[in-house]
Amino acid sequence: MRWTSLLHNPEGITAVYQGTPPDLRSVRLHEAALMTEGPTLKLRLDLPAYPARPPRKWADQKFNTVQVEISFSGLHSISLTGFATDITADVSLTEGEAGITVNVASPVFRLQANSTTALISRVTAYADEHGGPGADAPGPRTTA
Repeated sequence: MRWTSLLHNPEGITAVYQGTPPDLRSVRLHEAALMTEGPTLKLRLDLPAYPARPPRKWADQKFNTVQVEISFSGLHSISLTGFATDITADVSLTEGEAGITVNVASPVFRLQANSTTALISRVTAYADEHGGPGADAPGPRTTA
């Protein structure tokens, strides 16, 4: 089962990748934030692959990395172990009786959370000066 099938709103990310978004293996984790509203967990990740045919706005600006924010609302439980400044992790979403479970695992960081729903709260792209997954023209960091 693809991770997007568990999202409340998969249309945006599916459209950007022409129906086949990449798996959530070897994603760069930028942020894990807890909000009291919901309560909600937000994960901000760089996806491991850039779309073959990105939106024109992204191509014109020579972006090479897609970043998503996934929100997990109705948070029932969360556990977190470790943290670091540069985290590359594997993320998995599964469906259970109580809703959606997200697991984030790396050698230095582990997170598991259970929520009622999962949705994409933001999709952006930027030019990763380190050469991101779709790097053909690294440049200054910019977002859209």
